Amino acid sequence: MTVRTRFAPSPTGFMHVGGVRTALFAWLIARQQSGTFILRIEDTDKVREVEGSITQIENSLKWLGISWDEGIDVGGPHAPYLQSERLPIYIEWANKLIASGRAYADPYTQAELEAFREQAKVNKQPFLYRNHRPEITGQQTTEWDGTQPLRFKSDPKSYNWTDAVMGELSAGPEAIDDFIIIKSDGYPTYNFAHIVDDAEMGITHVLRSQEFISSTPKFLNLYDALGVDRPVLATLPYVMAIDGKKKLGKRDGAKDILEYGHQGYLPEAMMNFLATLGWNDGTEQEIFAESELISKFSLDRVQKSPARFDEARLLWLNGQHIRLLSLDALYERVTDFWPASAVGVDTDRKKLVLGLVQDRLKTLADLPLLTEYFFAEPTINWSMITDNKQLSLLTNDDIKSYLSAAHDGLKSSDFSSESVQQTLNTLLETTGQKPGILFSLIRIAVSWAPFSPALNDTLSVLGKDTVLARLQSAIEHAA
Repeated sequence: MTVRTRFAPSPTGFMHVGGVRTALFAWLIARQQSGTFILRIEDTDKVREVEGSITQIENSLKWLGISWDEGIDVGGPHAPYLQSERLPIYIEWANKLIASGRAYADPYTQAELEAFREQAKVNKQPFLYRNHRPEITGQQTTEWDGTQPLRFKSDPKSYNWTDAVMGELSAGPEAIDDFIIIKSDGYPTYNFAHIVDDAEMGITHVLRSQEFISSTPKFLNLYDALGVDRPVLATLPYVMAIDGKKKLGKRDGAKDILEYGHQGYLPEAMMNFLATLGWNDGTEQEIFAESELISKFSLDRVQKSPARFDEARLLWLNGQHIRLLSLDALYERVTDFWPASAVGVDTDRKKLVLGLVQDRLKTLADLPLLTEYFFAEPTINWSMITDNKQLSLLTNDDIKSYLSAAHDGLKSSDFSSESVQQTLNTLLETTGQKPGILFSLIRIAVSWAPFSPALNDTLSVLGKDTVLARLQSAIEHAA
C-alpha cells in the first residue's frame, strides 16, 4: 500500500497547536513510509471563512517545516485541492446516491425541523431525522433540483471498527441518522465532501480530532453506501489547557502558531514539542531532531488520553534546540532580534557576543536583554544591588572597596579569558569574599543586566577599557 495522508483544514482563522499537531502527525506518517502528504482546503462553509486564512495556513506549515507533495499552491493529479472548486465532483457523487435510492431532497423548513425536535423532547426521546423521512416514490428520488438540501438516507446498523489510536470501537444503530450532504446553497457538508475527496485522492490514513469520533458510525455508513474502502482511521485526543480541565482553544489562550516564531521560538523546537504532545517513543528521550521523529513516529504510541499544553516545557525545549545549533546557524536565525545598538557592528563582533550568550538563550527574543550592554553603555540601576538579598547587606564603603580592588586588579590583566579568571580568583583571596557576592557585584557594575554569561568571558569580550571605565563609574556612584 502506498501511504497517502492529508491535512484538510477549514480557513476559519489562524492555526493553533491542535490543528498543526494533526498536520504534523499525518506528515510524519507519509514521510516515514515514503508516501504522499496532501494539503487540501475545506472551504465549503462560506459564512465562517476568514479572509487571509488560507495564506496563514500555508505559512504556518512552511514555518514548521511541513511541506506537501500535492495540494494548493503545488497542484497534483487530483486538482483542484480547494473544495469550493470541486462542486461538480460532489454533485456527481451525490447523483450516484440518488440513483441508488440513498439520498433524497429534504422538503422541510427550519420551523418544521424545530417542531420535530421539540416533540422528541416532549416524548423524552433522542431526535432522529430518519424518523421523519418524507414519503418518497422511486420517481421522486431523481427530482432533486438543488434548491432543497439533499440528505443521505442512512441504513442504521451496528458497527465495529479499529481505530489506530483508540483501539477497538463500536456503536449501535442509534448512532446513525440521515444527514445533509449537499446544502441548498450548492455546497457540500463536511460529512460528505471529505469522504468523496479522500476516495478520489486515494487517502489511506485519516487523522482527525476526538470531536469527530461520535460521527464515525455515520461516516462508515456513507463509505458502505458509496462502495469505497475505508481508510485507516486514527482519532487524536484533545490538547487540553494547562489546568487539564478543558480543551485548548482560541478563547483559552491558544495562539497563532506563527506568533511563536515572532517571539523567538525555533520551528524545530515547536515540531519537537507538538510531536511529543501525546506521543512518545517508549523511552525517556525528550529532544528529537526531525529525522528522528520521522523514523520513530507511530500511531500505536499515541496516547489515548488528552495531552496538556505546557508552554513552560515548550520554552525549555526551545532553549535546548538553540544550544544544538552551530554558531553560524544561530547567527542566521537572530537577524531580526539584535538590539538596535548592534546596528552597524561588524559580524565577527556580533558572533563573538552571540557565542557567549547562546547557552543562556531561552528564545531568540531574549537576545537584546542579554547583549545590549555589549553594544551600548548601560544605565546604572542601583536597585539591582539594593534589591539583591545578599548585596543589600553591603555598605557603600564595602561596595567601593570591592569594586576598587577589582578595578586595580584587572588593570594588569591582558584580558584574555584565562587571565581575567586568574585575576578574579586572586580577588577572592585578597578580599576574603564569597564568589556569589564579589562576582555578582562586579557583573552588575559592568552590565547592569539581570543575567550575563560567565564573568571572565563577559569581561574579556567587553574589553579592558570598557570594564575599567564601568567599574570606575560604579565606584563614583557609590561614593
